[in-house]
Amino acid sequence: MEITVNYHDFDEIIDRRNTNSLKYDFAVERNMPEDLLPLWVADMDFRTSDGILEELHKVVEHGIFGYSQGKEEYYQAVRGWFSRHFSWTPKKEWFVKTPGVVFALASIVRALTKEGDGVLIQQPVYYPFASIVTKNKRRLVNNELIFENGTYKMDLKDMEDKIQREHVKMFILCSPHNPVGRVWTKEELRKVGELCCQYGVKIISDEIHCDFTYNGQVHTVFASISEEFQENSIVCTAPSKTFNLAGLQISNIFIPNEEWRKKVAYTIWKTGYDELNIMGLAACKAAYEKGEPWLLELKQYLKGNLDYVRSFLEDNLPKLKLVEPEGTYLIWIDFSGLGMSEGEINKRIVKKAKLWLDKGSMFGRQSGMFQRINIACPRKVLEEAMTRLKVSFT
Repeated sequence: MEITVNYHDFDEIIDRRNTNSLKYDFAVERNMPEDLLPLWVADMDFRTSDGILEELHKVVEHGIFGYSQGKEEYYQAVRGWFSRHFSWTPKKEWFVKTPGVVFALASIVRALTKEGDGVLIQQPVYYPFASIVTKNKRRLVNNELIFENGTYKMDLKDMEDKIQREHVKMFILCSPHNPVGRVWTKEELRKVGELCCQYGVKIISDEIHCDFTYNGQVHTVFASISEEFQENSIVCTAPSKTFNLAGLQISNIFIPNEEWRKKVAYTIWKTGYDELNIMGLAACKAAYEKGEPWLLELKQYLKGNLDYVRSFLEDNLPKLKLVEPEGTYLIWIDFSGLGMSEGEINKRIVKKAKLWLDKGSMFGRQSGMFQRINIACPRKVLEEAMTRLKVSFT
């Protein structure tokens, strides 16, 4: 009989208030009431892996926080993780390290497109995608995902039409998709890749949620599909979502195309950004070397949270429909069955339920009847949130 040993208490409720937490301490600054229970921004309410904490303690105890860069062991740790988990081994020379994926996306847009160029995204999608495009004076082109039979799929005909009509130069792919939770199949990605290669569209694949999949779903690194796709894509990754390290500002961007890599590196250099955060370097290396047992437990816990929400909605709020996630720890719920206006739904969530969620319209104007909820929290917190929803909508 196999015995499962749990090394981490994900049920522990840790008070994050008064820690400069964006999630907990900045409601007033973001025009929200101060007494809300927050399940919005995508960080977790769990303490990270002990193996990571041990390495960070070593850095602190050393007491010197000078300029830092990753040595060969850093690259081996990152490459080993992707090789073991995704059967894809990025070459050392492909690495461009940045303080975050959003920073990288903005730098890539500036480096590889010109003002006025069309950049395509697939809404509803992670809302910084749109602002990165428009704030850098590129044209936002939306290839809306199709919501059908309770799930989402890509509209490839519309994509091809938009690419041709809008003279699209770049496509920002979200894989796995935030917020709709799709883990794109290899065949779906292949069709997109072929279309983009046909029309000379550069693909930037944000794969920050790659370590979270459910029910046998398999994440495919876009660049791993073919050499042609590899040369026509940039893969953006980070340990931040997987190991709750967002505040340590570390991401690994893989750019196989040498010409693109030089352009992106030069664009980053022009911002004045150079050496990485020493704590981020230590945490990333430790995460990929020592964090796997913790992650396996976390994924089981998250599956339990997802199962709880699904059952709760079916039993207590049947008019709210969970869009079954294949990946991420963010769930996407359809509130349209309530027969209420978008404004009324948002008002009840804030004023009656006292919850801070991400409203659907943030991700695209067609998604106002949806809400995104972060389930990476202790079960009791999730139970409280669901109970508040029930009281507010029954």
